[in-house]
Amino acid sequence: MSAVVSIGIAAAAGADVAARLAPEVERAGFHALWVNDTPGADALEVLAAAAAVTEHLVLATGVLPMDRRTPASIIEQIGALGLPEERLALGIGSGSGGAVGALDRMRDAAAALRAGSEARVVVGALGPKMRRLGADASDGLLLSWLTPDAAQAQSREAHSVSAAAHIALYVRAAADPAALDRLDVEAERYAGYPSYAANFARLGIRSRDTVLRPDGFAAGLDAYRAAVDEVVLRAIVAGDDAADYLAFAEAAAAAV
Repeated sequence: MSAVVSIGIAAAAGADVAARLAPEVERAGFHALWVNDTPGADALEVLAAAAAVTEHLVLATGVLPMDRRTPASIIEQIGALGLPEERLALGIGSGSGGAVGALDRMRDAAAALRAGSEARVVVGALGPKMRRLGADASDGLLLSWLTPDAAQAQSREAHSVSAAAHIALYVRAAADPAALDRLDVEAERYAGYPSYAANFARLGIRSRDTVLRPDGFAAGLDAYRAAVDEVVLRAIVAGDDAADYLAFAEAAAAAV
C-alpha cells in the first residue's frame, strides 16, 4: 500500500500563508500540513492559523526542538491556542543541545507529551539509537534527507521494533524549475551540518540525491511512497508568497 502524502512548509512562511494554503491542501486530499519550527517563528502558532480554516487535515510539527522547548510549555501552548489535539501530531527533536543525555531527554519528552495531550508524538531521528528509541517510545519517526532505498531500510528496521510505528519522511521537493536554485542551496546547507554530514557519509549518499526535482517528480514520489508510511513534501518554492505554495500544492496533487 502506498504511503499517504502530506505538504510541509517552514514556520517562517507565516500564519497568513498557512491560512491560505491549508484549505487547499485539505481539499486536494493530502493527509497533513507539516510546519517546521524555526528560530524566530513558531510552528504551533502557524498551525493554529491552519486549524481555524480546516476540518479534518492533520496538523503536524517537524520538529519542536527539546533544547529550546519543554513538554510542559508545549502542552500549555496547545491549550492556549485551542489546537485540536485529535488532529495534532507533535514531531520532536533533540535540537542542538549535544549528544550527551539526548536519548533520555527525548524518551522523557515523548512520555510527557503523550501523557499530557491527545496528540500523537513522533521523534525526529538520524542515527540508529534515536530511531530505535522513537519506534519504541513514541508513535513513530520523522526521517529526512534519505534516498528511497535508505528510507525503506530504516522503515523496515523501525517496524521490526514496533509494527505500529508510523514512519514519516520529509522530502525536500521543487515542482517549479525556478525553485531549483533554492533547492540546491538547501541541500548544500544541510550537507554542511556536522550531524547530517556524518549521516550522509554513514549511508554513502549525497544530500542532492535525496530531493525531488521537477523532472521526474511523479516517479520519484512513487518510489518514496513505496518506502514509508507517509511522505511529507517539504515545499521549496521560488518566492515567498502564498501563490507559490498554492502552485506547489497543485503540482504535487497532480503527481500523487
